[in-house]
Amino acid sequence: MFKKVFRFIKKKYFITILGLAVWVTFFDRYDMIEQYQSRQKLKQLETDRGYFKDEIKKNQKDIQELQTNAESLEKFAREKYLMKKDDEDIFVIIDKSQHKDSVLAE
Repeated sequence: MFKKVFRFIKKKYFITILGLAVWVTFFDRYDMIEQYQSRQKLKQLETDRGYFKDEIKKNQKDIQELQTNAESLEKFAREKYLMKKDDEDIFVIIDKSQHKDSVLAE
């Protein structure tokens, strides 16, 4: 008789624990799958954060250089915005292999 009661209680606890594990793994608001995905996203965001911090430092250095050095500012304006002096002509050379989809590549 004692063995039957012990088996029943043991089975009852096992089913309860199994049901709780299934619930926490799949159905709960903060289930294990959601936790895993959140951790992966957090790792990706931390990696992106490091990249963007480095880019910010680089851009701040470039801004400082442009604000203090007139030659750097002129070079930047010429290369980035195709600016020129009044007595100059600009020739833009486009590599056809890099612009296959462009109209200029025809």
